[in-house]
Amino acid sequence: MQLTSDGAWLIGARQVLSPNCDERPADGDVSLIVVHGISLPPGEYGGPWIDDFFTNRLECAVHPYFEEIEGMRVSSHILIRRDGELVQYVPFTRRAWHAGQSCYQGREACNDFAIGIELEGQDDTPYADIQYRRLADLIRLLRRRFPAIGDDAIVGHSDVAPGRKTDPGPAFDWSRLKTLLA
Repeated sequence: MQLTSDGAWLIGARQVLSPNCDERPADGDVSLIVVHGISLPPGEYGGPWIDDFFTNRLECAVHPYFEEIEGMRVSSHILIRRDGELVQYVPFTRRAWHAGQSCYQGREACNDFAIGIELEGQDDTPYADIQYRRLADLIRLLRRRFPAIGDDAIVGHSDVAPGRKTDPGPAFDWSRLKTLLA
């Protein structure tokens, strides 16, 4: 696993460019990783819907759930699919719109200083072995590029938006990730 020389892109990841991003603020040094869980529609895996959602092309008539998220403008830096495929939507050097209203250690607006990593999955379904391995490899790589990301700065969406978000959920094994990062 390797980044481009400017640290913006993961070499070998499929790129699907999302318009839902912008420049980080001047004080937006990357110092946090937020782990998310997503499946579209909920509980279904492998379709084109996540790509479509992050690129504002989701056909809302296809599934009743899509009508609930119609008009949302969100993205993430990268998605790790259940089969281990890596899909990058936003350069790591730009601000993806993944955490929404959020706070980490008293600092609000986590998108300003975080990298958002989506795992294809849902709160109550175990994530795949390959997803943990890819996630650990990616975190190690990102830490080399962004050394301000400390051991305690890898959190779930639920940690930065408690009460509003639950992902990656109780099925995500934080101790397993910690072991892989050791």
